[in-house]
Amino acid sequence: MSTEATRSDPRTDELCLPSALRKPRLRRWEAAQYLELVHGITIAVATLAKMASTGGGPAYHKSLRTPLYPRDELDRWAAERLGNLITSTSEHQQ
Repeated sequence: MSTEATRSDPRTDELCLPSALRKPRLRRWEAAQYLELVHGITIAVATLAKMASTGGGPAYHKSLRTPLYPRDELDRWAAERLGNLITSTSEHQQ
């Protein structure tokens, strides 16, 4: 099997998402769904709203009163939140 066959094709992953989540910028409720479907991070819409006012959440654009989260920013934030992979509990340092 070639290495190309073992890699996940991002276009295939994209097709598995519901059409509402394929947009380049997502509303807050869509961002919460995206984070759960793509990254396995369950986060409430209210928590994203709280993080938008207090900090610590993913960056977003504002169109009038509507927050719009770029998907690449959601991916970056999720990777940062998940951290590095560890193989032992002794590796986890606070």
